[in-house]
Amino acid sequence: MAHLLHIDSSIQGDRSVSRRLSARAAAAWRAAHPDGTVTYRDLGANPLPHIDSASGGAGVVPAGQHTPEQAAAWARTRELVDEIKAADTVLLGLPLYNFGAPSSVKTWVDHLIAPGLSVDQETQTGLLGGREFIVLASRGGGYGEGTPRAGWDHAEQWLPHGVALTGLEPRFITAELTLAHVNPAMAELIPLADASLATAEKTIDDLWVPARV
Repeated sequence: MAHLLHIDSSIQGDRSVSRRLSARAAAAWRAAHPDGTVTYRDLGANPLPHIDSASGGAGVVPAGQHTPEQAAAWARTRELVDEIKAADTVLLGLPLYNFGAPSSVKTWVDHLIAPGLSVDQETQTGLLGGREFIVLASRGGGYGEGTPRAGWDHAEQWLPHGVALTGLEPRFITAELTLAHVNPAMAELIPLADASLATAEKTIDDLWVPARV
């Protein structure tokens, strides 16, 4: 039976474009997998604790030597890795905050880098590959080639490297200029914003459409 892991990270609630896109993708996945099951995690509403000096050594200390803080952190990491291992498809809603990923997503990735759980300790091979990892990204401005802030989207640049050790390979579907409708200074960009959103939605709708022979 197919299984989906659906993760959101925006703190914007119903105003969030990334949440709207990830919900659309989850609905498309359910339509294509009517017998499938879904696990949902909301990093925006329920962020994970950051790895700190008390818990940070959990991955390199034998379990029998864990402090209580390390034991709790390792159990949490195992839970997060197991969520991915159980899934055929992972959806991640990823807004752009201050030109980078939300700290909740960085923390999620930090927990996923786990020797023996997500990375083979002998070969350094990632153990989470072989599944779809689709990132539904949104950004308020435009950061493409030729724009004044080209290359300032450090979330999309970082995530493939952040999860590389695990074997996960993200595919991005991005809507940009999402602030055009609420920022008067961007009003002239509304047509481009609408086109970007429509393209993202069409790409989502086509994700699990059976190929025509």
